[in-house]
Amino acid sequence: MRLLYSPASPFAAKVRMAAHHVGIPLDTTIVDTTADPAELLAVNPLGKIPTLILDSGESIYDSRVIVEYFDRLSGNLLIPQTDAEWLKARRIEATADGVTDGAILTVYENRFRPEDKRHQPWVDRQWAKATRGLAVLEREVPTLAPEPNIAHFAVAGLLGWMSLRFAGRWESDHPALTTWIGAFAQTFPAYADLKSAG
Repeated sequence: MRLLYSPASPFAAKVRMAAHHVGIPLDTTIVDTTADPAELLAVNPLGKIPTLILDSGESIYDSRVIVEYFDRLSGNLLIPQTDAEWLKARRIEATADGVTDGAILTVYENRFRPEDKRHQPWVDRQWAKATRGLAVLEREVPTLAPEPNIAHFAVAGLLGWMSLRFAGRWESDHPALTTWIGAFAQTFPAYADLKSAG
């Protein structure tokens, strides 16, 4: 299987960590989504990453769907199956992904919109969504089970990207998250190679 991705993408980091954890080998190809590469658009009409290309030529996209596919292939090693643990893991994943979505929009506003066209109240609203989500994760991460699951990889993907794009803007207000990601990096050594990188 081949993964089209960007090294900076927190969603791709989540997928790559999940695949590593369950021993699914991936051929990886870096793509630049801003260039609308034909290779990506041919397998994902949305032009988004990560996109997984199966050996059959079929494609799977959206990080949540890709991870669910890996979970099925691995015999449910990524997503807990009891109702309470399933709900907790998926809620944390959704929160981490939502924080990423809000924070990414603030990056895009500054990166792609001319300064005189930027709308600061909109940026502030997206950042407020991200900070509310981080506050939830601050409370949740100390309760995560020792064995990694999709919640761990979603939070780790997010925090690696936050450290890349927002270094110094979130750590002091979230000591539990900074402690957690330091411990995760120790217990999951592949994190150093699979986290977001610019």
